[in-house]
Amino acid sequence: MAQKEKDLNELFLDTLKDIYYAEKQILRALPKMAKVANSEELKKAFEKHHDETEEHVERLEQVFELIGKPARGKRCEAIDGIIDEGKEVMEEYANTPALDAGLLAAAQAVEHYEISRYGTLKSWAAKLEMKDAVKLLDQTLSEEKKTDELLTKVAEKAVNYQAAA
Repeated sequence: MAQKEKDLNELFLDTLKDIYYAEKQILRALPKMAKVANSEELKKAFEKHHDETEEHVERLEQVFELIGKPARGKRCEAIDGIIDEGKEVMEEYANTPALDAGLLAAAQAVEHYEISRYGTLKSWAAKLEMKDAVKLLDQTLSEEKKTDELLTKVAEKAVNYQAAA
């Protein structure tokens, strides 16, 4: 029997599982990053993003519900790699002026991954005429972009200068 051709619905579901897994991993990593950050502003940014990430997980669960599928993650090698790089920075640069710059770089790599995933999912949801999913995904996408902008401001304002000192 020939394998059924995979379609955009399946690709959407696979990618949804991917970002769901990623958000769960990010939820675990952010408190560790906040704990070791030197800059108070960076600690606060990580804590704020942790709270937002909990909302992102809830929105993803709503999207799973909308398409009638259980909310389950699917291991994502990309986010595992990005988070592992962040862990390396925490170990190799612990107690150095460069630590916060490294944490920021790792956090922005995560943000860019999320922005890419949410942008793709939003576009596919629109193509699949999932209006409610589009709204939920767009809300998260705009929050991810704001977090990325905040991290850039923190980096430009203080952290990168301290690392170069």
